[in-house]
Amino acid sequence: MALITFTNKGIYCKQGDFYIDPWHPVNLAVTTHGHADHVKWGNKAYLCHELTKPILQHRLGELNIQTLPYHKEISINGVKLTLYPAGHVIGSAQIRLEYKGEICVVSGDYKVEYDGISTAFEPVKCHTFVSESTFGLPIYKWQPQQDIFNQIKNWISLNRDKNQTTVLVAYSLGKAQRLMTGLAGYGDMYVHSSIASLNQVFSKAGVILPTTIPITPETSKEMLQKGIVIVPPAVAEGKWIKSLTHAATGICSGWMQVRAGRRWRSADAGFALSDHADWPGLLSAIKATEAEKVFVTHGYSAIFSKYLNEIGIEAEEVKTQYGDEEEEDNVEINKD
Repeated sequence: MALITFTNKGIYCKQGDFYIDPWHPVNLAVTTHGHADHVKWGNKAYLCHELTKPILQHRLGELNIQTLPYHKEISINGVKLTLYPAGHVIGSAQIRLEYKGEICVVSGDYKVEYDGISTAFEPVKCHTFVSESTFGLPIYKWQPQQDIFNQIKNWISLNRDKNQTTVLVAYSLGKAQRLMTGLAGYGDMYVHSSIASLNQVFSKAGVILPTTIPITPETSKEMLQKGIVIVPPAVAEGKWIKSLTHAATGICSGWMQVRAGRRWRSADAGFALSDHADWPGLLSAIKATEAEKVFVTHGYSAIFSKYLNEIGIEAEEVKTQYGDEEEEDNVEINKD
């Protein structure tokens, strides 16, 4: 019997009687990470990595949450469960399940390039692998992270020369902390309240982050113009941004790999900095698992699964409700 099935509530392990990242309330939700498309309010109990717990508490309130560090094995109704780093955001995890010699890994979201702040992705050998395909097209091939940060720094310097206010748009959870780490020492960093509150959550949990300055009503436009402003997508085109002194907006997202993405966002600049694996990253991760069967979820799932089958890796497209990370910046997880 298969270790997982895909139901109208989410990915279900019948042997262990739990769900992984369910989108409807269940008794036990094993959670890969804290983005809104992978964690919902209303489950009776949650199981997640140690650094994901404070995120869930911050966004959903007090919950019944059990935590695990990476690599520690527990048993749930006879199913061995272990968390492995997914490299997506701080605390993100792949879920390894083992039962009677059968091994399945549900990866959630992941990226294979180390970002300097999340625990680096680890491929896990298994019989069945569940992979995202957010950027599952050959056109998506990321430049090395340091090259992207050099481009961002050069753009910031140009903005300073033109007396423009640099505004970088990034998800509050994951991308913002990655930007802060990569730009540390390049100027004062001012962050939106949603980012500042998550930074505080991480700091209390022991994560060391660069110093940033929360934006308040008292923060002057002159101060912001001299620094670097980081905001979530939900406020990127609001009145506040337009009120800044000659604001120059840069979107930090894998979608910026395609020029049309930048025009669609009405941005002044676009930087293809993604917390998801690109096409080569997806392929390398999947091949490293040596999986006999791959289930492909959100993204270009039809195209990517077709390609895997063509190169001799048995794959199947699966419909899920994952994929809308921007939900989490609107500004907190919806408790419906």
